[in-house]
Amino acid sequence: MEPLSLAAVARITGGQLADVTDPGALVTEPLVFDSRTAVEGSLFLALPGDHTDGHTFAADAVTSGAVAALATRPVGVPAIVVDDVLAAAARLAGHLLRACLPDTTVVAVTGSAGKTSTKDFIARLLAAAGETVATEQSFNNEIGLPVTVTRATADTKFLVLEMGARHSGDIRTLTTVAPPAVSVVTNVGTAHIGEFGSQDAIARAKAEIVEALPPHGLAVLNADDARVLAMRNRTGARVLTYATHQPADIRATDVSLDDQGRARYTLTTPGGSAPVHLRLAGAVQIANSLAAAAVAHEAGLDADDTAELLSSATARSRWRMETTDREDGVTIINDAYNASPDSMHHAIKTLTTMGRSSGRRTIAVLGKMNELGDESRAAHEETGQIAAAEGVDQLVAVGGDEARWMQQTATGITAVHLPDQDTALELLQHTLRPGDIVLVKASRDVQLQQLADALLQTTE
Repeated sequence: MEPLSLAAVARITGGQLADVTDPGALVTEPLVFDSRTAVEGSLFLALPGDHTDGHTFAADAVTSGAVAALATRPVGVPAIVVDDVLAAAARLAGHLLRACLPDTTVVAVTGSAGKTSTKDFIARLLAAAGETVATEQSFNNEIGLPVTVTRATADTKFLVLEMGARHSGDIRTLTTVAPPAVSVVTNVGTAHIGEFGSQDAIARAKAEIVEALPPHGLAVLNADDARVLAMRNRTGARVLTYATHQPADIRATDVSLDDQGRARYTLTTPGGSAPVHLRLAGAVQIANSLAAAAVAHEAGLDADDTAELLSSATARSRWRMETTDREDGVTIINDAYNASPDSMHHAIKTLTTMGRSSGRRTIAVLGKMNELGDESRAAHEETGQIAAAEGVDQLVAVGGDEARWMQQTATGITAVHLPDQDTALELLQHTLRPGDIVLVKASRDVQLQQLADALLQTTE
């Protein structure tokens, strides 16, 4: 973060200093919202949580080195008191971009699925063209975005920001804080359809990211997704397309998958072609990597360098098709960070592709998908049907009604419904055998990554 005095931060955010003995004390490190991550020079965001109030931990943050807290009331340690902590953080981030980072290119990424992997690919490629700061994990909301912006400095050439949406207008708000020069849309699926009501409504919300582009900006659009491609009509900026099936500026041809489910393809760009062999499992990574290749092309990387960087890219964010081999030969695919109907289908297909290519048994351990509203039962039943149609050898559905709906429709394969992770772990401990491939996937709050971690510790 570019250094700012507490007095300057108060002026920018419209706040008042409280318990501050030195208004000239400098904030030199990024914003933090967890007091345990505060370091010398950081500014602590005292945010209300589901179970605790961040104001309670302001003193801990200052003890750990934070210069002050951004809070809605005095907290007994140096603080900048504002009406709304998140709004103040957004004002601070926006000021830093306008006043301190005028030469930093903001690349914004959204989509129903794949945006975190795409963001990670983009960050990997752009780092070859200049200092790059990117969203950590998937801190893609009104909290995470200002935090990421404050990690940038005057030396940052590229700022890659993942932008998520649960409601119409969310992305528009984020782009107001960090106006993009390049906007990337991966796809329009059914994630959060319970909130939006329809895929068309989701498409309108995602399109806010291209509507925010200036005339000299660039929209990177997935031509294989008709709703995404139609967004070219929502912006006056230039458009660069990518695809595996439709005509596009950036394409993948000669596609194949190895026995680990990793894609090989020929990358074709306006500047040339080169072979790519991805290290991340799943055919869905082809589209994610093509989106990144489009951004890299705009940044001046040639096809050979882009292909080499894509081929060496490894997972930067946890629990997304994270593949680990146990000592006894069992492979665990931990994709438990989140789940939607589309990502469930992609993960199941990757699992069965790996199984067929290597002759190994496949087990899908699946939990519920959230925020599907009235579509929830149909979506979970369809997931069970997909597991059966793709030829999963065994489905282990974990949890309540949603899991039972999956199990009931997975006809023609071995499918069991278990109430919790403990019973699922007990079953798998007794039935897994060397060579099995196990996919673990559910929405984030199910915390099914705990089961994946427990399986990794089990080798008998």
